[in-house]
Amino acid sequence: MNIIMNEPPVAQKPPRGMLLHCGAEVVSRQDLWTVPTPDRTQSWYPIPHSTVLTEVEDQLQGCGFTITDSAHSLTHDGSRYFAVLSINIRGRNISDHGWVVGIRNSHDKTFPAGLVAGSRVFVCDNLSFYGQVSISRKHTRWAMRDLHQLTARAVGQLGDRLIQLDQRIEHYKQVEVGDARAHDIVIRSLDAGVVTTTQLPEVLQEWRSPNHEAFEPRTAWSLFNAFTETHKKVNPHTALRRGEALYGLFDTETGALGSN
Repeated sequence: MNIIMNEPPVAQKPPRGMLLHCGAEVVSRQDLWTVPTPDRTQSWYPIPHSTVLTEVEDQLQGCGFTITDSAHSLTHDGSRYFAVLSINIRGRNISDHGWVVGIRNSHDKTFPAGLVAGSRVFVCDNLSFYGQVSISRKHTRWAMRDLHQLTARAVGQLGDRLIQLDQRIEHYKQVEVGDARAHDIVIRSLDAGVVTTTQLPEVLQEWRSPNHEAFEPRTAWSLFNAFTETHKKVNPHTALRRGEALYGLFDTETGALGSN
């Protein structure tokens, strides 16, 4: 297989699905090299954001993925980094949604470097994430030495999750959902931590009167996207948790991938 790698375009402003929140700064890929990395201590070795990104890009390329787009953001004075890479692979010809990889890293010990598989719906740019994979458990003494191997392992695990996402989405499209069942799932979403009580009216409004024709069919996929519309308004790290909870809820409710 010939490997194709496109240079990711510089993102000057966030795509609608970038999941930025108040205080986040959108930066170009090149800007990451200007972000200072704190001095290491005896027990903590922070990894530069640019190093995490290039390792992930290299491993994706090695696995045959093409990076078609990217967006990068910083918060907390550059201490926390989040990126979304849109990717594809030769032979995958699905027209309504694409694959994305979320990358996160921190310089303030908030969380270790990690990846997460996700999907982006083209008609509305809704993002949803599933299956976080840590590159390192924490930034300790051997973090830089082991980064290449750990990133390779993480990207390999992401490949399986991306294929599963396509299978899940196709299954959701086949499951019919009436209003009564939709309302029941919306209530269950509170217990699952998918949304907050203040977001329920927005989910129900999007379900009853979809903003996009693609979601007019009364299916689990249409209801799923009513939820992901609300995730555009929360910070990326909250969206990661809620995305995993959302997939878990819909897998249970629809019997996807043998979850029942």
